[in-house]
Amino acid sequence: MNSDSSHSDDGSAQHLEVAVIGGGQAGLAIGYYLKQQGCRFVILERASELAPAWRERWDSLTLFTPRRYSALPGLPFPGDPDGYPTRDEVIAYLERYAESFQLPIGLDSEVKKLEQDDGRFRLELDDRTITADQVVVATGPFQKPFVPKLAEELSADVFQAHAVGYRKPNDVPDGTVLVVGGGNTGFQIAKELSTTHKVVLSVGSRQKPLPQRLLGRDLFWWLTKAGILNKSIESRLGRKLSTRDTLIGSSPRELKRYGVELKPRAVDADGRKVRFEDGSELEVDAVIWASGYRPDHSWIRLPVFDDGRLRHRRGVTDVPGLYFLGLTWQYTRGSALIGWVRDDAEFIAEQIAAYQASKAPAAHEKVGAKAPAQARPDEGT
Repeated sequence: MNSDSSHSDDGSAQHLEVAVIGGGQAGLAIGYYLKQQGCRFVILERASELAPAWRERWDSLTLFTPRRYSALPGLPFPGDPDGYPTRDEVIAYLERYAESFQLPIGLDSEVKKLEQDDGRFRLELDDRTITADQVVVATGPFQKPFVPKLAEELSADVFQAHAVGYRKPNDVPDGTVLVVGGGNTGFQIAKELSTTHKVVLSVGSRQKPLPQRLLGRDLFWWLTKAGILNKSIESRLGRKLSTRDTLIGSSPRELKRYGVELKPRAVDADGRKVRFEDGSELEVDAVIWASGYRPDHSWIRLPVFDDGRLRHRRGVTDVPGLYFLGLTWQYTRGSALIGWVRDDAEFIAEQIAAYQASKAPAAHEKVGAKAPAQARPDEGT
């Protein structure tokens, strides 16, 4: 992994052709293609290590995509291609990926503000300013943990943690644990906790359970074979699928076999009691909020939002040179999955190259008018 090349020796703002914000799977994937193009770019990561979103997940997390479907472009995922990688394997793979392709990464580089100034993008960090011709926001879908308001009504002696802060069963106090959230995360954490605790899972909206394997093949083999993962949000089927969440490898029936009790949506709390949509109540000792995330683009000061909702088409915004990558259903079901983010990354890289090429003639004319026999001071750096 290259060291951060976004600092300027003389203290002035460093200029880049492309600034990539986010050092997770999406940022690394676009970095691969930008490196192939010979771009002058840096991947800016807020944390002190790569892939913080993966590091913040629970210890025993196992992907529901096999290794053959969990690789970024240019580097196969090591190990049994039909086996399922763990969280730690994914982190190790992403670190190896950055090293293998010598991607320029700036750690501890949180972008506090993104705006435009005199035709260039301006990125404000704690200790410096960076300007860029183009910017890729690759911060992904896991940005701001969401916890319902009713959490504030619980007693201080009730242990509470968002899924992002949950690591292992031993960290949770003895007694009754309520897991709130009926997605894959909620089901997996409830299943793990059931071996050591009495667990109740609150499910607000039912999701269709799909088996991990079917007729001896992994689910994603069938989805790929049927072309479902390539259906875009612009297609009829894609629009329909984008409104439906699915459980992969989990089901209410399976949880019941583990002794987990299912409850409907949690609607209120008072002290140690939580009340549910059906009027029933439960006294709890701990609550794990597997209630998802919300986007946080408050630091982006550019006209690409409608009432907080990002306006884009396959990651391309109305602001020339500004792109997003790694969003849920950015273009297909696979857009936010490690094994399929490459498709959108390659597309965005093509847009970046085309935009850069379209600006090049104008830049050369401007340079030539001022100093026909001398290159710009920053040219070729």
